[in-house]
Amino acid sequence: MTRDGPAGLSRAQRADLDAHIRREIERVVSRVTALEARFDDIVAAAGQDVPDDEHDPEGATIAYERAQVDALLTRARRHAADLGRARERLGETTCLLCGRRIAFDRLMARPTTRHCVDCAATGH
Repeated sequence: MTRDGPAGLSRAQRADLDAHIRREIERVVSRVTALEARFDDIVAAAGQDVPDDEHDPEGATIAYERAQVDALLTRARRHAADLGRARERLGETTCLLCGRRIAFDRLMARPTTRHCVDCAATGH
C-alpha cells in the first residue's frame, strides 16, 4: 500500500474515510433540511391564532419548541461544517496535542477529531 508518510493514511484508507465523511455530510444535511422545515412550521404556528399555549400544563410552549429546534439546527449546521473541514484535511492525521498518529479506526468513528485516543481520554 502506498502511504503519505509515516503518520499518513494509505490511499485506500483515505478513500474510505472520504466516502464515510461524504455520507455523514449527506445525512447531516438531510437533518438540517428537516429541522429547518420543523422550525418554519413552528414559526407559522406561532403566527396563527392559537390558544394560550404559554399556560398549557399539558405541553411545551411554542417558544420552548422553537428554541429547542433552533438549538438542534445550530448544532447540526456546526457538525456539517466540522465534517467539511475534516474532509479538507484528510491527509492531516496527527494529534494536535502530542503529534502522534490518529488511528484510522478512530477517524472512521469520529471523523472530526483532532486528537488521538490517549489525549482525548486524558483531556491532555
